[in-house]
Amino acid sequence: MPNDEQGKILLAIARASIGSAFGRTLLPDTSAPWLAEAGATFVTLTQNGELRGCIGSLEAHRPLLDDVQANARAAAFRDTRFAPLTEDEFDRTRVEVSLLSAVQPLTFRDEQDALAQLRPGVDGVLLEYGHHRGTFLPQVWEQLPRKEDFMAHLKYKAGLPPDFWAEGVKLSRYTVEKWKENAS
Repeated sequence: MPNDEQGKILLAIARASIGSAFGRTLLPDTSAPWLAEAGATFVTLTQNGELRGCIGSLEAHRPLLDDVQANARAAAFRDTRFAPLTEDEFDRTRVEVSLLSAVQPLTFRDEQDALAQLRPGVDGVLLEYGHHRGTFLPQVWEQLPRKEDFMAHLKYKAGLPPDFWAEGVKLSRYTVEKWKENAS
Protein backbone atom coordinates (compact mmCIF):
# COMPACT_ATOMS: atom_id res chain seq x y z
CA MET A 1 0.00 0.00 0.00
CA PRO A 2 1.39 3.45 -0.80
CA ASN A 3 2.52 5.35 2.28
CA ASP A 4 0.30 8.34 1.43
CA GLU A 5 -2.77 6.12 1.49
CA GLN A 6 -1.66 4.58 4.79
CA GLY A 7 -1.21 8.06 6.23
CA LYS A 8 -4.67 9.22 5.13
CA ILE A 9 -6.22 6.21 6.84
CA LEU A 10 -4.26 6.69 10.08
CA LEU A 11 -5.06 10.41 10.22
CA ALA A 12 -8.77 9.73 9.67
CA ILE A 13 -8.76 7.09 12.43
CA ALA A 14 -7.02 9.45 14.87
CA ARG A 15 -9.45 12.32 14.14
CA ALA A 16 -12.47 10.01 14.42
CA SER A 17 -11.23 8.66 17.75
CA ILE A 18 -11.01 12.17 19.22
CA GLY A 19 -14.29 13.26 17.60
CA SER A 20 -16.16 10.33 19.13
CA ALA A 21 -15.57 11.86 22.57
CA PHE A 22 -17.63 14.85 21.40
CA GLY A 23 -20.41 12.68 19.96
CA ARG A 24 -19.24 13.19 16.39
CA THR A 25 -19.63 10.22 14.12
CA LEU A 26 -16.78 10.04 11.65
CA LEU A 27 -16.41 6.74 9.83
CA PRO A 28 -12.81 6.11 8.79
CA ASP A 29 -11.89 3.03 6.79
CA THR A 30 -10.66 0.45 9.31
CA SER A 31 -10.76 -2.54 6.96
CA ALA A 32 -7.10 -2.57 5.87
CA PRO A 33 -5.43 -5.83 7.03
CA TRP A 34 -2.25 -3.99 8.10
CA LEU A 35 -4.26 -2.22 10.83
CA ALA A 36 -4.45 -5.55 12.68
CA GLU A 37 -0.64 -5.85 12.80
CA ALA A 38 1.19 -4.64 15.89
CA GLY A 39 2.38 -1.06 15.56
CA ALA A 40 3.70 1.80 17.66
CA THR A 41 2.49 5.34 17.02
CA PHE A 42 2.66 8.82 18.44
CA VAL A 43 -0.21 11.22 17.87
CA THR A 44 0.69 14.91 17.98
CA LEU A 45 -1.91 17.67 18.10
CA THR A 46 -1.14 21.27 17.14
CA GLN A 47 -3.02 24.55 16.96
CA ASN A 48 -1.55 27.38 14.89
CA GLY A 49 1.71 25.44 14.73
CA GLU A 50 1.97 25.16 18.53
CA LEU A 51 1.96 21.84 20.40
CA ARG A 52 -1.43 20.99 21.95
CA GLY A 53 -0.81 17.38 22.95
CA CYS A 54 1.44 14.44 22.15
CA ILE A 55 1.19 10.89 23.44
CA GLY A 56 2.44 7.65 22.00
CA SER A 57 3.87 4.17 22.24
CA LEU A 58 7.55 3.33 21.85
CA GLU A 59 6.96 -0.37 21.32
CA ALA A 60 4.44 -2.22 19.16
CA HIS A 61 2.34 -3.97 21.81
CA ARG A 62 -1.17 -3.90 20.29
CA PRO A 63 -2.81 -3.72 16.86
CA LEU A 64 -2.01 -0.52 14.96
CA LEU A 65 -5.71 0.41 14.83
CA ASP A 66 -6.01 0.22 18.63
CA ASP A 67 -2.70 2.02 19.15
CA VAL A 68 -3.54 5.06 17.01
CA GLN A 69 -7.07 5.31 18.48
CA ALA A 70 -5.82 5.14 22.07
CA ASN A 71 -2.93 7.55 21.50
CA ALA A 72 -5.19 10.06 19.73
CA ARG A 73 -7.58 10.14 22.69
CA ALA A 74 -4.68 10.31 25.15
CA ALA A 75 -3.05 13.22 23.26
CA ALA A 76 -6.36 15.09 23.27
CA PHE A 77 -7.49 14.39 26.81
CA ARG A 78 -4.66 13.02 28.97
CA ASP A 79 -1.47 14.92 28.12
CA THR A 80 -0.75 16.41 31.56
CA ARG A 81 0.95 19.44 30.03
CA PHE A 82 -2.41 20.69 28.70
CA ALA A 83 -6.04 20.95 29.72
CA PRO A 84 -8.23 18.39 27.94
CA LEU A 85 -9.16 19.37 24.39
CA THR A 86 -12.56 21.03 24.14
CA GLU A 87 -15.11 20.58 21.39
CA ASP A 88 -14.61 24.23 20.41
CA GLU A 89 -10.94 23.47 19.71
CA PHE A 90 -11.54 20.25 17.77
CA ASP A 91 -11.99 21.69 14.27
CA ARG A 92 -8.95 23.97 14.51
CA THR A 93 -6.67 21.25 15.87
CA ARG A 94 -4.33 19.56 13.37
CA VAL A 95 -3.51 15.90 13.82
CA GLU A 96 -0.16 14.28 13.03
CA VAL A 97 0.49 10.54 13.24
CA SER A 98 4.00 9.13 13.49
CA LEU A 99 4.54 5.40 12.88
CA LEU A 100 7.67 4.26 14.69
CA SER A 101 10.29 1.76 13.63
CA ALA A 102 11.66 -0.66 16.22
CA VAL A 103 13.78 1.02 18.89
CA GLN A 104 17.52 0.26 18.50
CA PRO A 105 19.93 0.63 21.44
CA LEU A 106 23.04 2.76 20.88
CA THR A 107 26.48 1.68 22.05
CA PHE A 108 28.76 4.58 23.04
CA ARG A 109 31.78 5.40 25.22
CA ASP A 110 30.61 8.77 26.54
CA GLU A 111 28.25 11.62 25.76
CA GLN A 112 30.40 12.98 22.93
CA ASP A 113 30.48 9.56 21.27
CA ALA A 114 26.68 9.28 21.66
CA LEU A 115 26.14 12.73 20.17
CA ALA A 116 28.41 11.89 17.22
CA GLN A 117 26.14 8.93 16.36
CA LEU A 118 22.87 10.89 16.32
CA ARG A 119 21.37 11.81 12.96
CA PRO A 120 19.56 15.18 13.23
CA GLY A 121 16.19 15.14 11.52
CA VAL A 122 16.26 11.33 11.23
CA ASP A 123 16.55 9.86 14.72
CA GLY A 124 13.98 9.85 17.45
CA VAL A 125 15.85 9.35 20.72
CA LEU A 126 14.91 7.55 23.93
CA LEU A 127 16.96 8.37 27.04
CA GLU A 128 16.79 6.19 30.14
CA TYR A 129 18.61 6.48 33.46
CA GLY A 130 17.27 4.69 36.53
CA HIS A 131 13.59 5.64 36.76
CA HIS A 132 14.09 8.64 34.46
CA ARG A 133 12.85 8.26 30.90
CA GLY A 134 12.17 10.66 28.05
CA THR A 135 11.89 10.61 24.29
CA PHE A 136 11.87 13.09 21.45
CA LEU A 137 10.45 12.28 18.03
CA PRO A 138 12.66 13.11 15.04
CA GLN A 139 10.43 16.15 14.41
CA VAL A 140 11.91 17.83 17.52
CA TRP A 141 15.16 18.38 15.58
CA GLU A 142 13.25 21.13 13.71
CA GLN A 143 13.18 23.19 16.95
CA LEU A 144 16.49 21.91 18.36
CA PRO A 145 18.86 21.31 15.42
CA ARG A 146 22.09 21.32 17.49
CA LYS A 147 22.83 17.87 18.94
CA GLU A 148 23.93 19.38 22.28
CA ASP A 149 20.69 21.36 22.64
CA PHE A 150 18.57 18.38 21.61
CA MET A 151 20.25 16.18 24.25
CA ALA A 152 20.07 18.84 26.99
CA HIS A 153 16.33 19.31 26.43
CA LEU A 154 15.79 15.54 26.31
CA LYS A 155 17.54 15.13 29.66
CA TYR A 156 15.37 17.90 31.10
CA LYS A 157 12.24 16.21 29.74
CA ALA A 158 13.35 12.99 31.47
CA GLY A 159 13.60 14.87 34.77
CA LEU A 160 17.39 15.21 34.78
CA PRO A 161 19.56 18.33 34.79
CA PRO A 162 20.44 19.44 31.23
CA ASP A 163 24.18 18.94 31.92
CA PHE A 164 23.71 15.49 33.50
CA TRP A 165 25.72 12.49 32.35
CA ALA A 166 26.53 9.21 34.08
CA GLU A 167 27.83 5.80 33.12
CA GLY A 168 24.37 4.19 33.40
CA VAL A 169 22.70 6.40 30.78
CA LYS A 170 21.01 4.34 28.06
CA LEU A 171 20.17 5.77 24.66
CA SER A 172 18.16 4.21 21.87
CA ARG A 173 17.02 5.55 18.54
CA TYR A 174 14.18 4.97 16.12
CA THR A 175 12.85 6.49 12.92
CA VAL A 176 9.31 7.43 11.94
CA GLU A 177 7.04 7.71 8.95
CA LYS A 178 4.77 10.68 9.64
CA TRP A 179 1.67 12.22 8.19
CA LYS A 180 0.04 15.54 9.12
CA GLU A 181 -3.33 16.99 8.27
CA ASN A 182 -3.27 20.05 6.06
CA ALA A 183 -4.21 23.35 7.67
CA SER A 184 -7.63 24.45 6.56
